[in-house]
Amino acid sequence: MTKKSNKYKYSNFNNGEPPNFSGQHLIHNKKLLTDIVKTAKISNKHLVLELGAGKGALTTVLNEKARKVWAIEFDSRFIKKLESLGLQNTIVIQKDILKIKLPREPFVVVSNIPFAITTDIMKMLLNDPKNSIQSAVIIMEKGAAKRFTSKSVKDWYVMAWRMWFDIRIERGIFKDHFSPPPRVDTAMVSIVRKKESLISYKYAKTLHSLLAYGLKYPTVPINDFLRSIFTAPQAKKVRAAIKVAPENTVKSLNEKHWAIICNTMVQYVPPHFWPKK
Repeated sequence: MTKKSNKYKYSNFNNGEPPNFSGQHLIHNKKLLTDIVKTAKISNKHLVLELGAGKGALTTVLNEKARKVWAIEFDSRFIKKLESLGLQNTIVIQKDILKIKLPREPFVVVSNIPFAITTDIMKMLLNDPKNSIQSAVIIMEKGAAKRFTSKSVKDWYVMAWRMWFDIRIERGIFKDHFSPPPRVDTAMVSIVRKKESLISYKYAKTLHSLLAYGLKYPTVPINDFLRSIFTAPQAKKVRAAIKVAPENTVKSLNEKHWAIICNTMVQYVPPHFWPKK
């Protein structure tokens, strides 16, 4: 039997360090670090959650502005470096990012996250609108940033986020601001909780099921989709409310359309007829 090769054995090493499995690229540009914190509008009233603190370059800037910083890092080498900085307003937590418990009190996220788990981190932060996140500024892969902000949405969870959060790309970032430089383009993304949500938080799971059901078949005509949930007269009224031509397809619906559909369904359709995820 041929021995299975390790494709990482001789590649992606940086100054003798192990390969960058997590997709973590540390920022070394001081102006960019300052711009990130400035964009997040951090002040001494904020509790800041930093996911993937690395060696503490961003943590140090946050520590000077925030009331308290939770610096989450899993790599033991980085933990030693973070602890050696002696940052008075910072709590260093060695934990897998995806296994942390989010703060119960209102918090903001300012992070240069590991690119390999971008979607998982976004789901952790945004899937449950009842958590206490207020806003975020996150450095991520530009391709993911475009997917999260595109007018055409393929993923149900991305559409769900838009019911409660405004997500936008603030700017692109040069690759040479990182060490090691990423192979992909990167972007700074801002997230702000809407002052008025499009759907009540208590119907979050209902919305998730509706979106998963609808976006599973994105090319189905809107009229056919509505008739699968509503009676014919109800479907006609919903189509008039969203002001979309019947020949348009499900993928043409935006967050306001989905909010009208979900709110109408909750009000007029018996729960046992609601789509199941």
